[in-house]
Amino acid sequence: MKKPVKIYTLSTCSHCKATKTLLNACAVKYEFTDVDLLQGEERTAILEDVKKWNPRCSFPTIIIGDKVIIGYREDEIKEALGL
Repeated sequence: MKKPVKIYTLSTCSHCKATKTLLNACAVKYEFTDVDLLQGEERTAILEDVKKWNPRCSFPTIIIGDKVIIGYREDEIKEALGL
């Protein structure tokens, strides 16, 4: 069974773009949220979610199953995905 993949990103972040490119290249289905494009209460709520996984609230914050990877770490991401 595939692990769910969720990433919190910024639309302007090169590391976030690289993460999406990697996941797409590996044909991995994932959910993403561009946090900087949200506003108001929605943005506040998502940032609270991010802080649960990553107290420093840096991007990208990548959640693969129950493993959290902070930043673009290709080897760690592939390992967590079992690639």
